[in-house]
Amino acid sequence: MKIKLLIIAIFLFIISSCQFGRFIIYNFADINDYKKFPKRDLHANNKPFVFPKGRSEGARVPKGLTINGKEVSIESYLQSNKTVAFLIIHNDVIVYEKYFSGYDSSSIVPSFSMAKSYTSALIGCAIDDGLIQSVDEPVTNYIPELKKNGFEKVTIKHLLQMTSGLDFNESYYDPFGDAAAFYYGKKLKENTLHLTLKRAPGIQFDYTSGTTQILGLVLERALKTENITHYFDRKIWFPLEMEFDGSWSIDKNDGIEKTFCCINARARDFAKFGRLYLNNGNWNGKQVISANWIKESTTPDVTNGGTNYYKYQWWLSSNDPGSFYAEGHLGQYIYVNPAKKLIIVRLGKGYGETNWNSLFSNYAATVE
Repeated sequence: MKIKLLIIAIFLFIISSCQFGRFIIYNFADINDYKKFPKRDLHANNKPFVFPKGRSEGARVPKGLTINGKEVSIESYLQSNKTVAFLIIHNDVIVYEKYFSGYDSSSIVPSFSMAKSYTSALIGCAIDDGLIQSVDEPVTNYIPELKKNGFEKVTIKHLLQMTSGLDFNESYYDPFGDAAAFYYGKKLKENTLHLTLKRAPGIQFDYTSGTTQILGLVLERALKTENITHYFDRKIWFPLEMEFDGSWSIDKNDGIEKTFCCINARARDFAKFGRLYLNNGNWNGKQVISANWIKESTTPDVTNGGTNYYKYQWWLSSNDPGSFYAEGHLGQYIYVNPAKKLIIVRLGKGYGETNWNSLFSNYAATVE
């Protein structure tokens, strides 16, 4: 009996230590994934900024929606569509805040790919600080190991635009694919350095998580002795007067941040990142990121393979031009509409059966 238990224990240890085994154990990514991986901590401000709650002139929250000819309450609609948190902030006032399925304002939710927008912000900070000279620099200035893989003409801008020509399998349902290796594996740097191209850069938009992880490695090399989480904590998290501690998942102990995903935070603190961009990088009088970077990050550019719906790791809304959003797996969103002074945060266990982008835009159209 003891031998059988030992064999089972050894087997479980082996499969939990490899990419395939972790995929089998964890199955598919879910809202509790922040508990599964090692992390580096982010620290709440001892004097947090707190959005006041109340009414805001010009922004009314609908009590119900008409779905397939039937009236349903907004709460039942959100809950039936796998929402765990939903915030509407207008003119710096929380006009609507609801939590579902046992979640509340202190519940942690992983960002998934919303982290891509944060990584972009950190690239902007590094340029402001002179750690990175320009988006037009080749990535091989920071990662010379990629020269042998043909990356000499790939620039930081190509990575930000998702036009690098990277050969990367984005499927989250293939345990042997690139996305699984990056998400579940413990060799993130090694896997990043083995990436190759399938086409020349600057030709076509192609959304891949590997692209943002290369940006993360560029950032780590530019920071030299400071890890990405510490830089993030110092440049954005603490200055934005976060209400709660947070974290950034890493691939292994003393590893690198999963910069394509995996910032773990609460709904109100996600909203503060939206507020930073809504206010052109300014936080209560302090310029955290240059206004030029915010404008450059959210203004469409269709040259050199770029699109009118994506710029510098942000999605650009086609329904209401000028608005933009961070989006993550399972329907995590930070929607920002500067013209309407509007921020919407939606966090969920899944997308449900709705088009969240249209819902945000339709609501924004009612805001005066």
